[in-house]
Amino acid sequence: MSAVGVAAPHIPVLLDEVIAALAIAPGEVHVDGTFGAGGYTRAMLAAGATVHAIDQDPDALAMGAALVASSQGALTLHQGNFADMEALLAAAGVDAVDGIVLDIGVSSMQLDQAERGFAFMQDGPLDMRMAQSGDSAADLVNNLDEAALADIIYRYGEEHRSRRIARAIVAARPITRTGELASVVRRAVGHHPGMPKDPATRTFQALRIEVNHELDVLEAALVAAERLLRPGGRLVVVTFHSLEDRIVKQFLRDRSASQATGSRHMPQVAQLVEPSFAKPERAVKAGEAELRRNPRARSATLRSARRTSGPARSLAQMKSKNPGQGHKAAADFNAGRRLGK
Repeated sequence: MSAVGVAAPHIPVLLDEVIAALAIAPGEVHVDGTFGAGGYTRAMLAAGATVHAIDQDPDALAMGAALVASSQGALTLHQGNFADMEALLAAAGVDAVDGIVLDIGVSSMQLDQAERGFAFMQDGPLDMRMAQSGDSAADLVNNLDEAALADIIYRYGEEHRSRRIARAIVAARPITRTGELASVVRRAVGHHPGMPKDPATRTFQALRIEVNHELDVLEAALVAAERLLRPGGRLVVVTFHSLEDRIVKQFLRDRSASQATGSRHMPQVAQLVEPSFAKPERAVKAGEAELRRNPRARSATLRSARRTSGPARSLAQMKSKNPGQGHKAAADFNAGRRLGK
């Protein structure tokens, strides 16, 4: 059976738009940084690319074994975090690629498995770990102090009722199931039939981001992609909420502008560093036809840009351009405070 003949369990979001933005030429080397159920990878293989796909979830890699076997050497799977894509590909002898796609956040496959603990619509253990290792959501919910919980829910869930929710969570401990946590949140903020959005949505998003350090990982992955892409290479990123999209939008805006170097005390020696990306393409949202067959696409935003020959910049330079973020520093501080370190 051909690589593209293996059935995919889920339809990936904005598939046609992603493949168009990658503009794959046969024989090119591309990276699928978030393999998941393999939807993008299948389409990339069908377009003639050699693909290096990355996923930190052992279940995703196990499901992808058949696709590797049928790809006739065109697909290599790597277990790890896409923030480490440089090291993962270097181990395979690859130091430059023609395209990289990142589909940020939790996959449909993970959401559909109650035992993974991502979804509040079906009861399961309160887990949310994409890599199936490290602290779980239950560890955070049952060990954080109220202030730290409220901080996470406010920052990563953009939930203005975070203090009320955190107070209710602490009062209800221990909480070990997704259904339990969802009920606590709903009681805390009020839940009425017919509400357009479940009030547990933002809290679950916040905990998932914290458990997996998603925003820090995204920033690191964007910088790694900048270093890996050869001139003319394409970066394509699909996000699902405003926190992620803000980071990607700002990164591409920053990297597509010239940057001055040198000291402010010696402006006469300052030089302009040419942009590392061309002007980003217009952001893309799902059309009505896709929304009808895949409601998850409603919140998706695709951003893309083409790599120039300009030098790559550092993660520190990205942070300095985005002083309001500081995700990792805040996360590390809170982790120490909440776990008594």
